Amino acid sequence: MNSSFTKTPKHILTAGCLICLLGVNLPAAEKNNPGSRAEALLAQMTLDEKIGQMVQVDSKALKDRADVQKYFLGSVLSGGSSDPADGNSAASWLKSVTEFQDQALQTRLKIPLLYGIDAVHGHNNIDGAVIFPHHIGMGATHDPKLVERAERVTAEEVAGTGIRWAFAPCITVPQDPHWGRTYEGYGDDPALVSELGVAATIGLQGKQLSAEPASVLACAKHFIGDGGTTNGVDEGNTVCDEATLRKIHLPPYQATIKAGVGSIMVSYSSWNGVKMHGNKYLLTNVLKGELGFQGFLVSDWAAIDQISPDFKHDIEQSINAGLDMIMIPNGPGKANNYVEFIADLKALVAAGRVPQERIDDAVRRILRIKFQMGLFESTATDRQLTATVGSSEHRAVARECVRESLVLLKNEKQVLPLAKTIKRLVVVGAAADDLGVQCGGWTIGWQGGHGNVTHGGTTILAAIRRTISPATQVTFSPDASDLKDADAVIAVVGEPPYAEMKGDRKELNLAAADVALIAKAKASGAPVVTILLSGRPLVLNSALSDSDAFVAAWLPGTEGLGVADVLFGDFKFTGKLPRVWPASGVRSNSFEKPERPLFQTGFGLTD
Repeated sequence: MNSSFTKTPKHILTAGCLICLLGVNLPAAEKNNPGSRAEALLAQMTLDEKIGQMVQVDSKALKDRADVQKYFLGSVLSGGSSDPADGNSAASWLKSVTEFQDQALQTRLKIPLLYGIDAVHGHNNIDGAVIFPHHIGMGATHDPKLVERAERVTAEEVAGTGIRWAFAPCITVPQDPHWGRTYEGYGDDPALVSELGVAATIGLQGKQLSAEPASVLACAKHFIGDGGTTNGVDEGNTVCDEATLRKIHLPPYQATIKAGVGSIMVSYSSWNGVKMHGNKYLLTNVLKGELGFQGFLVSDWAAIDQISPDFKHDIEQSINAGLDMIMIPNGPGKANNYVEFIADLKALVAAGRVPQERIDDAVRRILRIKFQMGLFESTATDRQLTATVGSSEHRAVARECVRESLVLLKNEKQVLPLAKTIKRLVVVGAAADDLGVQCGGWTIGWQGGHGNVTHGGTTILAAIRRTISPATQVTFSPDASDLKDADAVIAVVGEPPYAEMKGDRKELNLAAADVALIAKAKASGAPVVTILLSGRPLVLNSALSDSDAFVAAWLPGTEGLGVADVLFGDFKFTGKLPRVWPASGVRSNSFEKPERPLFQTGFGLTD
């Protein structure tokens, strides 16, 4: 892509000359070395400036944007529903992010801001951006090159809004599908997660994190064991020996660190009762020491608060354990806010309870990444990237991802593909015409929502109507009350949108109403094709036997045409299960696979 940069303000160019302005003379060979430049800048910083770099505040929590300058803040983020006040367009986001950045560049040392966002299946907070299948669907593609291309699109759309840090990829290895974040993992096999996690990291950052306008800092998450908690309880306790932890949950981190991932987010969960945010052995000894991670560690949303009831103690323990940047969603007037954090950490350093060396290590890591990203030279946004947000070219990549993610579980008498010239086709199930259900959680809002949650997408029903012959009569009957003379019935069923916390389930049965809907369709005598929209495998019971063909479509995102492409034979089914599919919803030990699963990992029919 050709680059056409916006005009760079003089104060941004001044930041590029910071080292010489401060009178720090570096040998010629080291002037472009991020580590040397970080060391030189670190030597000029006060304690207040250092601590500021370690603070990440949610945009909605800031009392005033000028607090970025006042407290020398190193990072701002937008949480799941923290949209700009003047709208949710790409242009509004770019304007808002630039205003925050301008505050950082007015500080004494003009250290640029890192703005972060949860771009976990596309730039999913922004209205009109392309929404990709969630990770579980991308896992079903088993295609690292496609994952890399998808994340390259995401990087371009994120960078087009002025943001250069995506809290992705999620490289959890979910074991128990009762967990509400199961869809955030590529699958239950560490090898698959490692392969696709590396592809995603390269897609976001490029072959290496750099000053290229669409090189976006990746963030592998959530370290470590978040997918192995007992009974799949979110933010729960992973109970296992170290050998098991290393075998199942560590490989994706080893792989993404080798691929150059620049940041890692720490998990809310515990390992054998010890909160990960306070686990010095795993964060410092293993991650930074044994694995040689050179980037920086960021906490999850208010996660250090869970260590104990004492916020100051939480700060001490988490920083000493190895956290480099703390995500703080609370502003003045609320407990555990960023002003309180700064004051407490400063006092802890003065008292010798947090060593100055630990502060310097954290800030050095953060600065090194900022230098590597070229932020000191320019924070300008390539407006060509802004123009690509939601583009047809980007949607074509997402449509391909949808096609490759579909897993055909059943196809009796080769019902699929359906003929485009079929005389009368009845589509049942409200989910067939619900873009929000297609996209799932983490879409515009944190928990997602029903209906037309974003612009530019195509529902499965609309995709069917755009694909079939003009002579075909398509009837949409959400409750299956009109099935007369149907030559085939397509039933679209599944889970309502959800995200972490609210997505945990005590049972995994497909909703009784969906089972009844499919049975009603079966009673019509017409062939029934069921499309399941879900963030995990569900217990199907009679829904499978009542269907002539059954497709696991996961949470495909905005491009419903990818579903129609395969249903009507323009492309073959190629998706394979990224995880085991249980026959029942009975809970088992998190590390034990069902003895008699309905389908094994890797299963998927092609016709």
